[in-house]
Amino acid sequence: MNSFETIWDRAAARKGGEDALEALMPAVRTADELRAISDDRWLAEMTRRIFQAGFNWSIIEKKWPGFEAAFEGFVPGRCAMLSDDDIDRLLRDKDIVRNAAKILSVRENASFLCDLAREHGSAAAFFADWPADDFAGLLDVLKKRGSRLSGTTGQYFLRFMGKDSYLMSKDVVAALIAEGVVDKPPSSARALRAVQEAFNGWAAECGRPLAHISRTLACSLDSGG
Repeated sequence: MNSFETIWDRAAARKGGEDALEALMPAVRTADELRAISDDRWLAEMTRRIFQAGFNWSIIEKKWPGFEAAFEGFVPGRCAMLSDDDIDRLLRDKDIVRNAAKILSVRENASFLCDLAREHGSAAAFFADWPADDFAGLLDVLKKRGSRLSGTTGQYFLRFMGKDSYLMSKDVVAALIAEGVVDKPPSSARALRAVQEAFNGWAAECGRPLAHISRTLACSLDSGG
């Protein structure tokens, strides 16, 4: 496994220099900034990423005002109480994408966030306080306790909320394989632990957040972006 400095230099050479690469680094919010985000915005972003999964992202973006209206601002306590009649109404709403399983996931994830709020004071506090050096553990929580939040859907949700995170995109996985961290797309607990340990090692070396290491890895191969 190469040092982060070596990977950074290779990525910078491919992207036109260090300044150009630095400009590609994603924004990361502090714990205090994450904690200040209301829980309805966490549910809204979960929902956005779930509906975008396997779908044209631009269509969801164009329809998003309709989603906000249909789910009345994504207040978790309200969405957790959606009745079967409410679900039927949403399935007839032409202003959203009428996918039954994904619509039901809003109710399920609202209940998940309500549970987190009871346990931690707010769902935002739970996400804000989760340590970056166990990001794999946070993904496991989303998979086990959330609805339709496994794989890259949960990863994109956290990235777009500003939580420090890595993305297991095709380019990042290819880079991890090239670095000898894994030998194929990671799915087992052992492989996912190896990924986390690699990111932790690079973070200790360079002092950068996981999100920057992830983007640098994606840019370090000829196909990376």
